[in-house]
Amino acid sequence: MRQANPGAFTPILAALLGLVSVQSGAAVGKAIFPLVGPEGVAALRLGLSALILLVVLRPWRIWRQANLRDLVGYGLMMGLMNLLIYRAFLYIPVGIAVSIEVIGPLGVALLSSRRRIDLLWIALSAFGLVLLPWGAGADGLDIRGVAYALAAALAWGLYVTLGTRVAVHGRQAVASGMLVAAMLGVPLGALQAGSQLLQPTVLAVGLAVALLSSTLPFLLDMFAMRHLPPSVFGVLLSASPAAGAIAGWLVLGETLSLLQCVGIAAIAAACAGAALVRRAR
Repeated sequence: MRQANPGAFTPILAALLGLVSVQSGAAVGKAIFPLVGPEGVAALRLGLSALILLVVLRPWRIWRQANLRDLVGYGLMMGLMNLLIYRAFLYIPVGIAVSIEVIGPLGVALLSSRRRIDLLWIALSAFGLVLLPWGAGADGLDIRGVAYALAAALAWGLYVTLGTRVAVHGRQAVASGMLVAAMLGVPLGALQAGSQLLQPTVLAVGLAVALLSSTLPFLLDMFAMRHLPPSVFGVLLSASPAAGAIAGWLVLGETLSLLQCVGIAAIAAACAGAALVRRAR
Protein backbone atom coordinates (compact mmCIF):
# COMPACT_ATOMS: atom_id res chain seq x y z
CA MET A 1 0.00 0.00 0.00
CA ARG A 2 1.28 3.45 -0.87
CA GLN A 3 2.31 5.56 2.11
CA ALA A 4 0.14 8.64 2.63
CA ASN A 5 1.76 11.96 1.85
CA PRO A 6 1.48 14.31 4.83
CA GLY A 7 1.09 17.30 2.50
CA ALA A 8 2.96 20.57 2.60
CA PHE A 9 1.26 22.10 5.63
CA THR A 10 1.71 19.25 8.15
CA PRO A 11 5.54 19.22 8.28
CA ILE A 12 5.60 23.03 8.40
CA LEU A 13 3.18 22.99 11.34
CA ALA A 14 5.32 20.34 13.05
CA ALA A 15 8.43 22.53 12.75
CA LEU A 16 6.61 25.58 14.15
CA LEU A 17 5.08 23.64 17.06
CA GLY A 18 8.52 22.25 17.81
CA LEU A 19 10.10 25.69 18.15
CA VAL A 20 7.28 26.99 20.39
CA SER A 21 7.70 23.96 22.63
CA VAL A 22 11.47 24.21 22.84
CA GLN A 23 11.48 27.93 23.69
CA SER A 24 8.83 27.46 26.37
CA GLY A 25 10.83 24.65 27.90
CA ALA A 26 14.02 26.72 27.76
CA ALA A 27 12.44 29.51 29.78
CA VAL A 28 11.11 27.04 32.36
CA GLY A 29 14.58 25.50 32.59
CA LYS A 30 16.23 28.87 33.25
CA ALA A 31 13.87 29.34 36.21
CA ILE A 32 15.70 26.57 38.14
CA PHE A 33 19.23 27.79 37.39
CA PRO A 34 19.60 28.92 41.04
CA LEU A 35 19.07 25.31 42.15
CA VAL A 36 21.15 23.26 39.70
CA GLY A 37 22.85 25.69 37.30
CA PRO A 38 22.80 25.57 33.50
CA GLU A 39 24.67 22.27 33.21
CA GLY A 40 22.29 20.71 35.73
CA VAL A 41 19.26 21.79 33.70
CA ALA A 42 20.88 20.45 30.51
CA ALA A 43 21.57 17.15 32.27
CA LEU A 44 17.93 16.82 33.36
CA ARG A 45 16.65 17.77 29.93
CA LEU A 46 18.90 15.40 28.02
CA GLY A 47 19.01 12.54 30.53
CA LEU A 48 15.27 12.27 31.12
CA SER A 49 14.52 12.68 27.41
CA ALA A 50 17.01 9.93 26.57
CA LEU A 51 15.40 7.57 29.08
CA ILE A 52 11.90 8.22 27.73
CA LEU A 53 12.92 7.76 24.10
CA LEU A 54 15.06 4.71 24.87
CA VAL A 55 12.11 2.89 26.42
CA VAL A 56 9.48 4.03 23.94
CA LEU A 57 11.39 3.87 20.64
CA ARG A 58 14.10 1.21 21.17
CA PRO A 59 16.65 2.99 18.95
CA TRP A 60 19.11 0.09 18.85
CA ARG A 61 16.99 -1.42 16.06
CA ILE A 62 18.55 0.96 13.51
CA TRP A 63 22.17 0.78 14.64
CA ARG A 64 23.16 -1.99 12.24
CA GLN A 65 22.04 -0.22 9.06
CA ALA A 66 22.59 3.41 10.14
CA ASN A 67 25.72 5.47 9.55
CA LEU A 68 26.96 5.51 13.13
CA ARG A 69 29.36 8.39 12.47
CA ASP A 70 26.45 10.62 11.38
CA LEU A 71 24.32 9.44 14.31
CA VAL A 72 27.05 10.17 16.85
CA GLY A 73 27.77 13.55 15.25
CA TYR A 74 24.07 14.39 15.29
CA GLY A 75 23.87 13.47 18.98
CA LEU A 76 26.99 15.42 19.90
CA MET A 77 25.66 18.54 18.20
CA MET A 78 22.33 18.05 19.99
CA GLY A 79 24.15 17.89 23.33
CA LEU A 80 26.45 20.82 22.59
CA MET A 81 23.68 23.14 21.45
CA ASN A 82 21.81 22.40 24.69
CA LEU A 83 24.80 22.96 26.95
CA LEU A 84 25.97 26.08 25.15
CA ILE A 85 22.62 27.84 24.92
CA TYR A 86 21.94 27.27 28.63
CA ARG A 87 25.32 28.81 29.40
CA ALA A 88 24.26 31.77 27.25
CA PHE A 89 20.97 32.05 29.18
CA LEU A 90 23.03 32.48 32.35
CA TYR A 91 24.35 35.84 31.10
CA ILE A 92 21.82 37.24 28.60
CA PRO A 93 18.02 37.12 28.11
CA VAL A 94 16.47 34.08 26.44
CA GLY A 95 15.15 36.06 23.47
CA ILE A 96 18.57 37.62 22.77
CA ALA A 97 20.39 34.29 23.05
CA VAL A 98 17.96 32.54 20.72
CA SER A 99 18.19 35.40 18.22
CA ILE A 100 21.94 34.87 18.02
CA GLU A 101 21.62 31.07 17.99
CA VAL A 102 19.21 31.03 15.03
CA ILE A 103 22.01 32.43 12.84
CA GLY A 104 23.27 28.82 12.72
CA PRO A 105 20.45 27.25 10.68
CA LEU A 106 20.13 30.46 8.67
CA GLY A 107 23.78 30.13 7.74
CA VAL A 108 23.23 26.54 6.59
CA ALA A 109 20.58 27.76 4.17
CA LEU A 110 22.56 30.73 2.87
CA LEU A 111 25.85 28.88 2.41
CA SER A 112 24.19 26.50 -0.03
CA SER A 113 22.87 29.38 -2.16
CA ARG A 114 24.47 31.40 -4.95
CA ARG A 115 21.70 34.00 -5.39
CA ARG A 116 22.47 37.70 -5.04
CA ILE A 117 19.25 38.29 -3.09
CA ASP A 118 20.72 36.23 -0.25
CA LEU A 119 23.17 39.08 0.36
CA LEU A 120 20.14 41.04 1.55
CA TRP A 121 19.30 38.40 4.16
CA ILE A 122 22.91 38.33 5.35
CA ALA A 123 22.92 42.12 5.70
CA LEU A 124 19.54 42.11 7.46
CA SER A 125 20.62 39.47 9.97
CA ALA A 126 23.91 41.35 10.59
CA PHE A 127 21.92 44.55 11.18
CA GLY A 128 19.75 42.70 13.70
CA LEU A 129 22.77 41.31 15.51
CA VAL A 130 24.27 44.80 15.83
CA LEU A 131 21.06 46.13 17.38
CA LEU A 132 20.98 43.47 20.12
CA PRO A 133 23.91 44.84 22.18
CA TRP A 134 23.27 48.45 21.13
CA GLY A 135 19.75 48.26 22.47
CA ALA A 136 20.99 46.94 25.81
CA GLY A 137 22.03 50.43 26.92
CA ALA A 138 25.32 51.64 28.37
CA ASP A 139 26.25 48.28 29.88
CA GLY A 140 25.69 46.34 26.65
CA LEU A 141 25.42 42.56 26.61
CA ASP A 142 27.65 40.26 28.62
CA ILE A 143 30.28 39.07 26.14
CA ARG A 144 30.27 35.62 27.72
CA GLY A 145 26.61 35.14 26.89
CA VAL A 146 27.16 36.33 23.32
CA ALA A 147 30.10 33.95 22.87
CA TYR A 148 28.13 30.96 24.17
CA ALA A 149 25.18 31.85 21.94
CA LEU A 150 27.44 32.07 18.87
CA ALA A 151 28.92 28.67 19.70
CA ALA A 152 25.39 27.29 20.10
CA ALA A 153 24.56 28.74 16.66
CA LEU A 154 27.41 26.76 15.12
CA ALA A 155 26.23 23.59 16.87
CA TRP A 156 22.64 24.18 15.71
CA GLY A 157 23.75 24.62 12.11
CA LEU A 158 25.67 21.34 12.23
CA TYR A 159 22.68 19.69 13.95
CA VAL A 160 20.45 20.64 11.02
CA THR A 161 23.02 19.40 8.49
CA LEU A 162 23.59 16.06 10.21
CA GLY A 163 19.91 15.68 11.06
CA THR A 164 18.96 15.62 7.39
CA ARG A 165 21.43 12.76 6.86
CA VAL A 166 19.92 10.55 9.56
CA ALA A 167 16.29 11.62 9.14
CA VAL A 168 15.59 8.56 7.03
CA HIS A 169 15.67 6.57 10.28
CA GLY A 170 12.94 8.74 11.78
CA ARG A 171 12.22 8.66 15.49
CA GLN A 172 14.89 6.05 16.20
CA ALA A 173 17.48 8.54 14.97
CA VAL A 174 16.17 11.11 17.46
CA ALA A 175 16.38 8.59 20.28
CA SER A 176 19.89 7.54 19.28
CA GLY A 177 21.04 11.15 19.08
CA MET A 178 19.48 11.94 22.45
CA LEU A 179 21.33 9.01 24.02
CA VAL A 180 24.64 10.36 22.72
CA ALA A 181 23.71 13.88 23.88
CA ALA A 182 22.87 12.57 27.36
CA MET A 183 26.22 10.80 27.58
CA LEU A 184 27.81 14.21 27.04
CA GLY A 185 25.51 16.35 29.18
CA VAL A 186 24.61 14.21 32.21
CA PRO A 187 28.16 13.80 33.61
CA LEU A 188 28.75 17.56 33.33
CA GLY A 189 25.47 18.31 35.08
CA ALA A 190 26.18 15.79 37.83
CA LEU A 191 29.55 17.42 38.46
CA GLN A 192 27.92 20.83 38.84
CA ALA A 193 24.71 20.05 40.72
CA GLY A 194 25.39 16.73 42.45
CA SER A 195 22.55 15.34 44.57
CA GLN A 196 20.41 18.44 43.91
CA LEU A 197 19.43 16.81 40.62
CA LEU A 198 17.54 14.13 42.58
CA GLN A 199 15.34 16.51 44.59
CA PRO A 200 11.65 15.78 43.83
CA THR A 201 10.83 19.37 42.85
CA VAL A 202 13.88 19.61 40.60
CA LEU A 203 13.06 16.28 38.98
CA ALA A 204 9.46 17.35 38.34
CA VAL A 205 10.53 20.59 36.67
CA GLY A 206 13.28 18.70 34.85
CA LEU A 207 10.72 16.28 33.44
CA ALA A 208 8.61 19.18 32.17
CA VAL A 209 11.70 20.73 30.58
CA ALA A 210 12.65 17.39 29.02
CA LEU A 211 9.23 16.94 27.46
CA LEU A 212 8.87 20.53 26.27
CA SER A 213 12.44 21.20 25.20
CA SER A 214 13.71 17.88 23.89
CA THR A 215 11.35 14.93 23.58
CA LEU A 216 8.47 16.65 21.78
CA PRO A 217 10.37 19.20 19.65
CA PHE A 218 13.07 16.82 18.45
CA LEU A 219 10.44 14.30 17.34
CA LEU A 220 8.59 17.09 15.55
CA ASP A 221 11.87 18.27 14.00
CA MET A 222 12.65 14.80 12.70
CA PHE A 223 9.21 14.47 11.14
CA ALA A 224 9.60 17.89 9.51
CA MET A 225 13.11 17.12 8.22
CA ARG A 226 11.87 13.96 6.55
CA HIS A 227 9.41 15.92 4.42
CA LEU A 228 11.07 19.32 3.94
CA PRO A 229 14.29 20.37 2.16
CA PRO A 230 17.11 21.25 4.61
CA SER A 231 17.09 24.91 3.59
CA VAL A 232 13.33 25.27 4.09
CA PHE A 233 13.44 23.54 7.46
CA GLY A 234 16.34 25.65 8.64
CA VAL A 235 14.74 28.97 7.85
CA LEU A 236 11.27 27.96 9.02
CA LEU A 237 12.80 28.46 12.43
CA SER A 238 12.64 32.20 11.76
CA ALA A 239 10.04 32.52 14.49
CA SER A 240 12.45 31.15 17.12
CA PRO A 241 13.76 34.58 18.25
CA ALA A 242 10.25 35.93 18.75
CA ALA A 243 9.13 32.73 20.49
CA GLY A 244 12.16 32.91 22.79
CA ALA A 245 11.53 36.57 23.64
CA ILE A 246 7.85 35.92 24.40
CA ALA A 247 8.65 32.86 26.52
CA GLY A 248 11.32 34.79 28.44
CA TRP A 249 8.84 37.58 29.10
CA LEU A 250 5.94 35.34 30.15
CA VAL A 251 7.90 32.85 32.26
CA LEU A 252 10.84 34.90 33.56
CA GLY A 253 9.69 38.50 33.28
CA GLU A 254 12.57 39.38 30.93
CA THR A 255 11.92 42.63 29.08
CA LEU A 256 13.74 43.91 26.01
CA SER A 257 14.27 47.41 24.68
CA LEU A 258 12.60 48.66 21.51
CA LEU A 259 15.91 48.47 19.62
CA GLN A 260 16.41 44.88 20.71
CA CYS A 261 12.91 43.98 19.55
CA VAL A 262 13.71 45.58 16.19
CA GLY A 263 16.92 43.52 16.05
CA ILE A 264 15.02 40.32 16.77
CA ALA A 265 12.48 41.23 14.08
CA ALA A 266 15.28 41.89 11.57
CA ILE A 267 16.85 38.48 12.19
CA ALA A 268 13.46 36.77 11.94
CA ALA A 269 12.75 38.67 8.71
CA ALA A 270 16.09 37.54 7.27
CA CYS A 271 15.20 33.92 8.02
CA ALA A 272 11.69 34.25 6.61
CA GLY A 273 12.91 36.08 3.51
CA ALA A 274 15.49 33.45 2.76
CA ALA A 275 12.82 30.76 3.18
CA LEU A 276 10.44 32.45 0.76
CA VAL A 277 13.11 33.02 -1.89
CA ARG A 278 14.39 29.45 -1.72
CA ARG A 279 10.87 28.03 -1.86
CA ALA A 280 10.20 30.06 -5.01
CA ARG A 281 13.19 28.58 -6.83
